[in-house]
Amino acid sequence: MQTGLPFPPISPEIFSISLGGFEFALRWYALAYIVGIIIGWRIAVAAVRRPALWRGAVPAATPEQLENLLTWIVVGVIAGGRLGYVLFYNPTYYFANPTQIPIIWEGGMSFHGGFLGVVVAIFLFARRHDITLGSLADTVALAAPPAILLGRLANFINAELWGRPTTLPWGVIFPGEAAQACATATTMCARHPSQLYEALLEGVVLLAVMLWLAFRRGAFKTPWLLSGVFFAGYGIARFLVEFVRQPDEQFQGPGNPLGLAFHIDGVGLTMGQTLTLPMIVLGIAVIVIARRRA
Repeated sequence: MQTGLPFPPISPEIFSISLGGFEFALRWYALAYIVGIIIGWRIAVAAVRRPALWRGAVPAATPEQLENLLTWIVVGVIAGGRLGYVLFYNPTYYFANPTQIPIIWEGGMSFHGGFLGVVVAIFLFARRHDITLGSLADTVALAAPPAILLGRLANFINAELWGRPTTLPWGVIFPGEAAQACATATTMCARHPSQLYEALLEGVVLLAVMLWLAFRRGAFKTPWLLSGVFFAGYGIARFLVEFVRQPDEQFQGPGNPLGLAFHIDGVGLTMGQTLTLPMIVLGIAVIVIARRRA
């Protein structure tokens, strides 16, 4: 008996090819980030090709420079995302098994780590090419939501990062023993599709707000404003979704059923909320400072 929506029969792999004992598979997850980065890059190029959007009619960079920046950002996302997961979520295991750290194709990436990796990449690129850091950061911030949107949709297809059990009519019955740990003898376990919640808030809503600010309200003329909106907007969205997102299993235990990373008598924050709070504070501070300088 089931009381939720059945999980759609979508394979995580788009196709696979086996040649001479070597197997290559294209997964939705990889394609999502590739397409998301390309869409974000095209949005950024459209912005820098409109000088009227920028203070002094001087765009942050040239289209050619943005194309070169892509490589730096990809490296930052992969290196930062993996190291962030190792340090923030499961340091004990990976310090005991360091050879497992580079094996990213088996899963384990942190958005907050990837975010820090991108910050470092932008800083180094701006210094090397003598580009105004605030304007370049705003450009990348505008380009980020499409990749986040498609990445969360890929998380849903992979049936990973699902939410807590729910009786709401849109709860999804995710496959797998772990997802069905809350099932009973007569009822299958439905969970919040938290990946879709994040795709909506962190992708669609945040992108719509930032496009409106950039192309309709002249946000590029106030350096760091769009960066602040992205920090605060993503942070608030992620903080809210964490209330219905299943916590990482390494934080769960008999005395901690909610999987809180830091708590006192069961009241506290998940690791996602803990890492997100600084983003919210930083985002609000950046918005206030940017507007005062303007």
